[in-house]
Amino acid sequence: MRKGVVLATVFLLMLFVPLANAGGTHTVYVAKIDGMITGYTVDQFSRYISAAENAHAEALIIELNTPGGLGDAMMKIVSEIQNSTVPVIIYVAPRGAIAASAGTYIAMGSHIIVMAPGTSIGACEPIMGYAANGSIIKAPAKIRNFYTAYMRSLAQESGRNETAAVEFITKDLSLTPEEALKAHVVEAVAGDVPDLLRKVNGMETRIPVAGRGNVTLNLEGARVVYLGQSFKDTLINYITDPTVAYLLLNLGILGLVLGFLTPGWHVPETVGAILLVLGLIGLGYFGYSSSGLLLIVLAMVFFIAEALTPTFGLFTVAGVVTFIMGGILLFGGGGEYLVSGNVYENLRIVIVALALLIGLFFAFGMAAVVRAHRKKPEAGREELIGKRGRVVQDIAPEGMIRVHGELWRAVSKDGNPIKVGEDVVVVEIRGLTLIVSKEGKGNGRT
Repeated sequence: MRKGVVLATVFLLMLFVPLANAGGTHTVYVAKIDGMITGYTVDQFSRYISAAENAHAEALIIELNTPGGLGDAMMKIVSEIQNSTVPVIIYVAPRGAIAASAGTYIAMGSHIIVMAPGTSIGACEPIMGYAANGSIIKAPAKIRNFYTAYMRSLAQESGRNETAAVEFITKDLSLTPEEALKAHVVEAVAGDVPDLLRKVNGMETRIPVAGRGNVTLNLEGARVVYLGQSFKDTLINYITDPTVAYLLLNLGILGLVLGFLTPGWHVPETVGAILLVLGLIGLGYFGYSSSGLLLIVLAMVFFIAEALTPTFGLFTVAGVVTFIMGGILLFGGGGEYLVSGNVYENLRIVIVALALLIGLFFAFGMAAVVRAHRKKPEAGREELIGKRGRVVQDIAPEGMIRVHGELWRAVSKDGNPIKVGEDVVVVEIRGLTLIVSKEGKGNGRT
């Protein structure tokens, strides 16, 4: 009897253990990074890695196509990869893609590098920017030496070709997929994701995976999950293009100048302010959250401007648009969002509704308050001019009237007598005497 129970238990374990493994570890996440490496790219990498870690994926494949970008953003991305508990495979793809400059460092810091045919990797000599004539401003020796040592360290840690890695910087070396594979810079050449999974299956990661050491990839029959880009990723990828960012900056400055030269129109400075801020965001030094805060601050400026200088809704519309954009960017961060996906679906509605409510408040409520404060205060006897009163003592030619509950001596303007109970209006003040004219009965105020 006992033997039968033991055999049944073993049989059940054999059934369930393979099912558990298949459901948990045989998932591969695939995401795409396309464009300049900026502070936003750090957020994207962090979000993709977090999604793969939360799903306990077997690996995360990043399809990379970049001409390079910011050095500090690149080093943060390398740190994100090397602290990931899921192996990160950099796949230079699609055909025609490049992993140049900062992209080369990111690839060298990854667990596995794969290239698609027709791609290239390398050419990562650090530069300081471009001169007015378009020529490259090379980095000083101190910076070149730092990045050379950093690249050498990445190559040593991964066991990749150290000589080629250094020449990526010192000689601006670039390699085709076949050359990179032969030089032991990359681990495989694959035409697409399914081909990649077949070729790296069973490989051991070139650098240790955080908390797990060197991991042997088990990708056979893996389920592939693609992580799409959000609207904010698409927007940021577009405006971080150097040409677009430069154009936005210059158009923004031009709009502000035109606004100052044509006061009272308000359209040039409104559009210029938005373009200028988008241009600053496009430089890539901000993350999603910082950019969101910057846009929300600009929205508050527009709302206040609407209250102080009513423009029949121009500043309000600009404020609502920038507030919505800022809210969407603000709630993107290290995870998929700073809040869960389900909450964010409702939060987007709240952001739009709140933007409209704030816009209406500043357009109507605050504008009314400002107009009230700007109104010239009425005080003393002068405020009585134009007020209506009622005769309480015949005016012949002098008498008494009641205005706002107060008794005043009054004189008829045309000299004609006015009887008790008739309504009059104050037309002039002479000392403590009111000059009044006769009004129709029953229309005055006491």
